[in-house]
Amino acid sequence: MTSRSPSPHRAGGWSSPGLNTPYNTSGRSSPMRGYANGGPNNVTWASAQARSAEVKGYPAFSTRNQNFFGRHFRKISASLPFSYAEKEKLGRGRWSRYQNSWLGRLLTMIGRTIWRLRLRFGLLFIFLLGVLLFYVTPLHRLYRGASFLGGGSKFVIILAANQGGGVMEWKGPREWAIERDSVKNKKKYALKWGYELEIVDMSTKKRYAHEWRESWEKVDTIRNAMRKYPHAEWFWWLDLNTFIMEPSYSLQSHIFRNLKENTYRDINVYNPLNISHPLTAEYLDPETLSPVGDGKPDSINLIVPQDCGGFNLGSFFVRRSVWTDRLLDIWWDPVGYEQKHMEWEHKEQDALEYMYANQPWVRPHLAFIHQRKVNSFPPGACGDKGDDPRIHYKEKDRDFLVNMAGCEWGRDCWGEMYNYRQLSNRLNRNPWEKFKDWISDSIKAMKEGKKKEEKKEKQKQ
Repeated sequence: MTSRSPSPHRAGGWSSPGLNTPYNTSGRSSPMRGYANGGPNNVTWASAQARSAEVKGYPAFSTRNQNFFGRHFRKISASLPFSYAEKEKLGRGRWSRYQNSWLGRLLTMIGRTIWRLRLRFGLLFIFLLGVLLFYVTPLHRLYRGASFLGGGSKFVIILAANQGGGVMEWKGPREWAIERDSVKNKKKYALKWGYELEIVDMSTKKRYAHEWRESWEKVDTIRNAMRKYPHAEWFWWLDLNTFIMEPSYSLQSHIFRNLKENTYRDINVYNPLNISHPLTAEYLDPETLSPVGDGKPDSINLIVPQDCGGFNLGSFFVRRSVWTDRLLDIWWDPVGYEQKHMEWEHKEQDALEYMYANQPWVRPHLAFIHQRKVNSFPPGACGDKGDDPRIHYKEKDRDFLVNMAGCEWGRDCWGEMYNYRQLSNRLNRNPWEKFKDWISDSIKAMKEGKKKEEKKEKQKQ
């Protein structure tokens, strides 16, 4: 092996052994003398220079049909407009005519700014893309429904659909319309926040051979829902004549994240039934004798609003617990029903009030919630004026839910449901819908103004 780079002789040939012939058959390390001066297999300086020139121009090796493709490539390249290619290459193409205009300078400045801030724009793009994917796709529903994230699966909404029309009457078109709007409202709300929705047919179910217990069946329905959803914690009962006015309020943020502040344990805060509280019997434990029980939110297992007539079970919450199982068993006991159902006008509500007043173990685990928090009334319920600040719906306060309680007794249930549905849609418009309504209202105001001016001119004439 040589210690330095080979170099050609002036007369031809190479100074290094083994480079003059393709094969060294004699086994000698020096070149054969017979081929030193340009023999048939000798590599001369001129031939090496020519070969080097070929390598710079084209590859030293050739593929099959190279001449065929080469000829066609040269024809195609020769047919291209040379002036156009030169303009694009030298920056004198179509864009060059706009570079000195104000539009060209503006676009150039925008492009340079974006390139200079490309990292920030990239982060902003990723953020907007994430928000878009989160809210357009079901990702936000999965997030809100997961028990370890949003916690929506811990809540079950129980809606009494009464699809068969009840025991005493069958539904007409207006009743079907009420049910359709109510069910649609609850489905949309449950889907938004990841809650479970259990729609129960409260039609003519005869649980016992000797009785009809149409209204009482909500107690048995709650127990069935607890079996069906074993991982849920809170169960929200809703009557059919209810409408969620503010679907943007989640149950967690509206009530349960601050349960102690949103509820009260002492019934004397609002006591339309004048129930004596707290109890005073000496044999009772301190927790039962206390007006607020133990004062801890974790001990609350039943949340009930009160209207002007007492407990209202059109919208209330039940928590899964051993205490709740005991309460539901006694509440649904057919013996108590058989003895008291004729004197309890409001059925299951009167039964709960009786247990609260006469069974001390019920009070420490029952909490009250202000009615307008979960069960606002329209005018006509609890007074014709509808101005009780504790009971009746207030648009400016954006109450959460409206219960058209007692509308079947002399009021228009469908009319009230329709009006509150329209009001909810108007209050919860997005910015684009508000903008369109503003334009529409402006056009209407202009037309009405023109009509008034025309009337004035006609009156003057």
